[in-house]
Amino acid sequence: MADAHAKHHDYHLVNPSPWPFTGAVGALVMAIGGVAWMQYLKGNEFHLFGLNIASPWLFFVGLAIVLYTMFAWWSDTIKEAHEGFHTRVVSLHLRYGMIMFIASEVMFFVAWFWAFFDASLYPNEAVQAARTQFTGGHWPPVGIEVLNPWHLPLYNTIILLLSGTTVTWAHHALLHNDRKGLVWGLVITVCLGALFSCVQAYEYIHAPFGFKDSIYGATFFMATGFHGFHVLIGTIFLLVCLLRAVAGDFTPKQHFGFEAAAWYWHFVDVVWLFLFACIYVWASAGAVIAEH
Repeated sequence: MADAHAKHHDYHLVNPSPWPFTGAVGALVMAIGGVAWMQYLKGNEFHLFGLNIASPWLFFVGLAIVLYTMFAWWSDTIKEAHEGFHTRVVSLHLRYGMIMFIASEVMFFVAWFWAFFDASLYPNEAVQAARTQFTGGHWPPVGIEVLNPWHLPLYNTIILLLSGTTVTWAHHALLHNDRKGLVWGLVITVCLGALFSCVQAYEYIHAPFGFKDSIYGATFFMATGFHGFHVLIGTIFLLVCLLRAVAGDFTPKQHFGFEAAAWYWHFVDVVWLFLFACIYVWASAGAVIAEH
């Protein structure tokens, strides 16, 4: 009878899990809460089932549900790996999943680059008369002072390139079972990621243009802001890997969690290079550079 229930395949059939349901509920609550929060900021009411829920609290309730679901679901995945369920076939499928996720993120940024180039390359299109009014037929728009690309943006570029080097060092240290090199590589990478976020926050605070001043500000802050959000997520991702590395979770043969974080971080690096080259350097050519 025992042989009848033995597993004769390389696939892992997971046990019933509540996390897809709780994640969906949390996402729904976050979406409704986001709308309620925006209505609250506008001073409006937002009624649902006869109740005025215009406040920021519902959004944070949904966020808490999503964060707990993420923690619990990934904890189950790590437990399955330690129990030996992540065979070569399962690991391959995990890699395919991460590759598809990064591909979807690439298309997400393609949308922001598309909006930027549409506004910058065709400021005189007749069908965009409203936009032309704000650009004056030029790019950057008339009256807009841009950031010096060879100051803080270049500094942040160097930071991210260095962080890509240190995370690669950490990966090679792990492959050679160098626990000290793994930990220190991750420590430096996390610190560089945090430094990048701090520099970008300083840059935003002192930017000579605002989000709603022009189409230039809107496209600039949407593209660079979402990248900054991805840097923050990637930094947290690597911080979790650091904690797991200190706990001894990773081995030279089984460390997909770290690989996924490294892939994501390299993706963030590459996107920044395109942002720096296009939005900071190319778009500032011939423009008035802000003095401060």
